[in-house]
Amino acid sequence: MTQPLAKPPKKDPVARTRQPTLPPGWRSRAALGLTAAAAEGRFELQVCADCGAVQYPPREVCGGCLSEQLSWRAVDPSGTLLVSTTLHHSNDLYFRERLPWRVGTVRMSAGPSVVAHVHQDCADGAPVRLALKLDRSGQAVMIALPERNTPNMEDDKTLRETSCDPKFRRALITDGKSAVGLAVARALLDAGCPMVFLGDPQTWRRDPAYDGLAADGRVQTLALDVTDTDSVDRAAASIGGKVEILVNTADLEREGGLMQRKDVNTARDALDVNVLGMMRLAQAFGPGLCARAADGVNSAAAWVNVLSIYAHMNLPARGMWSASKAAALSLAQCLRAEMRGAGVRVLNVFPGPLDHEWEQRTPPPRVAPVTVAAAIVKALRDGVEDVYVGDVAQEFRARMAENPKGLERELGA
Repeated sequence: MTQPLAKPPKKDPVARTRQPTLPPGWRSRAALGLTAAAAEGRFELQVCADCGAVQYPPREVCGGCLSEQLSWRAVDPSGTLLVSTTLHHSNDLYFRERLPWRVGTVRMSAGPSVVAHVHQDCADGAPVRLALKLDRSGQAVMIALPERNTPNMEDDKTLRETSCDPKFRRALITDGKSAVGLAVARALLDAGCPMVFLGDPQTWRRDPAYDGLAADGRVQTLALDVTDTDSVDRAAASIGGKVEILVNTADLEREGGLMQRKDVNTARDALDVNVLGMMRLAQAFGPGLCARAADGVNSAAAWVNVLSIYAHMNLPARGMWSASKAAALSLAQCLRAEMRGAGVRVLNVFPGPLDHEWEQRTPPPRVAPVTVAAAIVKALRDGVEDVYVGDVAQEFRARMAENPKGLERELGA
């Protein structure tokens, strides 16, 4: 059974610091279909439309009938671990610094045989379930997991390398006074964060819920206004070297489209918080996160952006806010590319309409802040890149894939 992780000791300032390295990241264009599934926590393989054969590894034509009609579908992830071995030597720097490392061959119930990383609780000849995970290079890898969950299985070295589990990692919530920020802080504390830094964008405004959470010994408050470069820089100088997970909950949501609004001030404010705020945070905290991406058990692991499903499709009733979220999504993709070189995961969260004061006139279903917080913790543990929260977001996700023009017309009606 997996031994539970022990609380990491204080870092020895004299000892060598392990530099961020990445596993081999080259993939064919066909193999990027695995990455697309892993990024959202799905298990999909290519299935031939003509003969029904499940393909692995991904390819351009069917290995059985040479058909080009290969579509990505959810398949049965179960199988049997035929044999495994433990590597004690590797020519690759990433694996050499993480030896010993276990790999094995799994015969899938769906047909193909797969070479996969193997969880330490799996036994040769026993049933296992395969999972697609993103490694530190941002590419999909196969991991063989026990058929049923085992105690402390999330503390396995292989899973820890492909997840951003909050356990023993300190987190920064950029806007701790928002409903989502308060819920995320509580969820991260419950998930094992030893310390949560709670940003306060309005130090002059008292908030009983914020003050109550700040009384927890595991919470440290600090002034943090993402529209003020000096405020962001001061916060980074104070705690930047201690943050392993950053959750950007800063948001300015207002109603209104384009033609009827006679000023640009609200639009400017929304862009200042939702877009330029992320830019200030990235410039102040990003280098520190990347520098500590290989720093042992509590290495820097993730940057989380709480966006909106309307980042994908504009809601004219909140046109400028939707546009700011779309710009934030574009900026987040840039940040993801820049942080991938260090192995830091950038996670984008797309909830539907939130149940807070700025959505009073929005009819149900609305997403409770605690639901968003639970989805963020689960996504960090699963190591995914994109998560859609709530019925509206899930429906929009499906409809954008099926008929985006129809969704655009309905939102604008």
